[in-house]
Amino acid sequence: MTIEAANTQSPIPRHRVLAKVVGKTGPRFDEVLTPDALLFLADLERRFGPQRRILLENRRLQQERFDDGEMPTQPVETAHIRNSVWEVDPCPPALQDRRVEITGPVDRKMMINALNSGAKMFMADFEDASSPTFANMMNGQINMRDYARGDLNLTDEARGKSYAVNEDSATMLVRPRGWHLEENNITVDGKPMSASLVDFGLHIFHNGKILADSARGPFYYLPKIESYQEARLWNDVFNFVQAILDIPNGTIKATVLIETLPAAFQMEEILYVMRRHITGLNCGRWDYIFSYIKTLRNHKQFTLPDRGQVGMDRGFLAAYASRLIAICHKRRAHAMGGMAAQIPVKGDDAANDSAFAKLRADKTREVKLGHDGTWVAHPGMVADAMSVFDTHMPSKHQIHAKRQQPRISDEAMLTPHTGTITEAGVRTNIEVGIRYISAWLCGRGAVPIHNLMEDAATAEISRAQIWQWLAHGASVTMDGGFEETLSERLYKRLFGEEVAKLQAELGEEAFKTARFPEAAQIFNDSATAPVLPDFLTIPAYAILEA
Repeated sequence: MTIEAANTQSPIPRHRVLAKVVGKTGPRFDEVLTPDALLFLADLERRFGPQRRILLENRRLQQERFDDGEMPTQPVETAHIRNSVWEVDPCPPALQDRRVEITGPVDRKMMINALNSGAKMFMADFEDASSPTFANMMNGQINMRDYARGDLNLTDEARGKSYAVNEDSATMLVRPRGWHLEENNITVDGKPMSASLVDFGLHIFHNGKILADSARGPFYYLPKIESYQEARLWNDVFNFVQAILDIPNGTIKATVLIETLPAAFQMEEILYVMRRHITGLNCGRWDYIFSYIKTLRNHKQFTLPDRGQVGMDRGFLAAYASRLIAICHKRRAHAMGGMAAQIPVKGDDAANDSAFAKLRADKTREVKLGHDGTWVAHPGMVADAMSVFDTHMPSKHQIHAKRQQPRISDEAMLTPHTGTITEAGVRTNIEVGIRYISAWLCGRGAVPIHNLMEDAATAEISRAQIWQWLAHGASVTMDGGFEETLSERLYKRLFGEEVAKLQAELGEEAFKTARFPEAAQIFNDSATAPVLPDFLTIPAYAILEA
């Protein structure tokens, strides 16, 4: 449908207005895709879209320099920021105690369960935990609208159950999609909009003032940022919308996910340019592993072992966590820990005990290191994570705690993990990657696979590791104990065998219905491309709703 907004009562200027929804609409979509809202989106795209495209081009040019041998480092031009005295603005009361946060997709039932889980915060994820079908994205916005107005509930007539948000529910934070993604179903001047501006724009337009007036927000998580310039663009967007929507400047608060290697060398700069609007940084560990591989893809010395051997207790991951904590606390910001992917295991007591033990060990490491809070992926893991943080962090956070922080060098930030590459590791990457892409193409973004809750970062690591091992002729320890180079021939054999196993497990009809052939093709094309593609989800999005 085309929306002409010339006669609406909106604070947005009406020159050259044309907003068009080209995706299939559904029930209640008209409540969020109103003429005024689309007018607002059009203005956001015209004002900030050109700079977004420039910054994406800067990413490409920077990657070329990395490919040619330049290494990530702290920017020379911002030394004065790192060497001067400043702090981020004070954190509002609703965000001071963040010891356990739960994340998940914007599905209505899952949102209610997450809000009622006992976690301090719930991050509603329009990005990696959600498959970006137009229905998923718009239903998510409807859910956000209902939440802000106290109407987020659900009746499941088939099961005879009703769900509603408790009075003492978690505080809501919203993660829009990253700057690199577009929303094909909404166009401005004939071109797809920035997915970031769609997700953020619709949420802030409909709910920002309501949340601000009740001191419940608006609060955001910002993903995939690669530079302080990209963070500054978000800050410019915040300044503009607060002025337009009559929200006091500085009300919007964001946490930035440090989940790209370039951003890890600009953490102080990101905090500085967003100091009116930022409350902390988060260790987005799984995407960070993917970004490490992607950024250093041309350099054999940074080849990583099996994913299961790439832990937060050593190498570049340990350095990154320690630096993030030191910088955040220096600037009086929260230093958030990463995701625990473990989920409860039904019907297997040993596996269930192991999952909880791994979660407790991970959270103990984080809180002792100095993190002010952490993430879990399942409501069943909240209580154990909370218990660990309650034991070791009785106050709301550790920002003011005095502790010796080792100086983390740029070299330490690049130190790869040592370990082995095994046949089982290659096979797991292929199988899990294909399973996840299949679910994503069917509209599910958070997927339990082998007792772990996986999101888009799973497939990104899986295909990036295969690409890295193929590109550099990695030596693989085969199941028989002998070593073999991961050649194209060996990869094709293992890939074919894993696809055949999936087909046999599911049956021919279910294999096709669940879009496994397309998923396998997407994975294979990305893992064997001459140049590692930047993101798996971009080519996958092109066929998502085909």
